Amino acid sequence: MFELLGIILFCWLFVKALGLAVRLAWGATKIVASILFALAVPVLILCLVFAGGILLMIPIAMVGGALLLLKACF
Repeated sequence: MFELLGIILFCWLFVKALGLAVRLAWGATKIVASILFALAVPVLILCLVFAGGILLMIPIAMVGGALLLLKACF
């Protein structure tokens, strides 16, 4: 009976540790993704401007503005 109780407690502890590991990995992923996004967007804009991509940015900005207006309406 004591062995069964030990196995149940060990399984419960394993599930709790697994849940903690998933939460930790998810939080770390969000932090890394936000840092990469914050670094990548200005670099992308600079590359587009220097590569003559200002002509490509205008339609993208227009589509983004339209989506923002649609989002603001709802």
